[in-house]
Amino acid sequence: MPKIIYLDNNATTKLDPRVLEAMMPFLTESYANAASTHLFGVKTHEAVKNARAQVANLIGCETSEIIFTSSATEAINLAIKGVAETYKDKGKHIVTVATEHPAVLDTCRYLEGKGFEITYLPVQSDGLLDLDVVRASVREDTILVSVMLVNNEIGVLQPIKEIAEIAHSRGTFFMTDGTQAVGKIPINVSELGIDLMSFSGHKFYGPKGIGALYVRCKRPNKVKLNPIIHGGGHEKGLRSGTLNVPGIVGLGKAAEIAKQEMASGAKRIGELRNYLETELLKIEHTFLNGHPTKRLYNVSNICLKGADADAIMVGLKGIMVSNGSACSSTKIEPSHVLKAVGRSDEEAYSSIRFSLGRFNTKIEIDIVIQETKKVVESLRLLDMYSTLRVQGK
Repeated sequence: MPKIIYLDNNATTKLDPRVLEAMMPFLTESYANAASTHLFGVKTHEAVKNARAQVANLIGCETSEIIFTSSATEAINLAIKGVAETYKDKGKHIVTVATEHPAVLDTCRYLEGKGFEITYLPVQSDGLLDLDVVRASVREDTILVSVMLVNNEIGVLQPIKEIAEIAHSRGTFFMTDGTQAVGKIPINVSELGIDLMSFSGHKFYGPKGIGALYVRCKRPNKVKLNPIIHGGGHEKGLRSGTLNVPGIVGLGKAAEIAKQEMASGAKRIGELRNYLETELLKIEHTFLNGHPTKRLYNVSNICLKGADADAIMVGLKGIMVSNGSACSSTKIEPSHVLKAVGRSDEEAYSSIRFSLGRFNTKIEIDIVIQETKKVVESLRLLDMYSTLRVQGK
């Protein structure tokens, strides 16, 4: 099998060997239930405690404000449904964005069926929100404003500190889906005014099957949530179920590494992304989707007009890229994110997301540039010949 060049790091990342090493003892020898009170359980309990501190340190919060879940999707469900159930007597209005991840959008659609009103904010052509539009959307009965920090498809960074200030000025909680941001950029939840934030270990070189929800416990914006999973009272009663100790330890180690290596990693990965993007945009009839600068350093979503994205992915043998969100890429509809920024169906179907990570190299990027140019040129020629045949020329 040929060596794989993996440029789909926004879908998932490779498990860092150092993370695996930290997890292994809790998969083999120290397997006790962290809730057990016997001596065998002490080591696992302490490991969970340490991991909680590592995660809290990464995002600038108290250890008591971290709730472990199975994924960012579960964390999102707990946050949105938990707020909805707890504060429904205050109001049944929630504000979110048309370009959110399906985990947020589908949860909001579920609540619409339960009598809640959801406002889906439009974005501008660069993917950013207009703050005046946000301001006008928040009402007296609004109980939550939910805006993702980094978009998973085009990498756009929303001005969440300003949005949080708007929400708080109206007495409303602010939540962000931080799945694509945590572990990649510096985040301090207190400085940014975040009340709830979801994230997942496998997006920053940790294991799959473990995520977390930050829940503000400090006043004046202390959040109370009704749980969506009951039984046992684990995680302060908000997420019952035996703790995934190896996963939690892995998440903690990934957080520790991210804290230490974030700046150097961002510089190196950003330089590789910029090189890749500069070269691919030299191809005729190509353009960038999303804001050119207000986006995450590892993502480049490029429209290669005249070449179908699925065909490009097939042609790039051994090179793993994406044509949208990993959670919705099997759908035949065009990307809802690209449609929201004004792309036509044809443009959306011709767009590829390149998302780089810790383990990519300059040699790999050179190969990707070369192969992408060859595949796009070939597909455009094929399309031209097909058109000429149809026209009888």
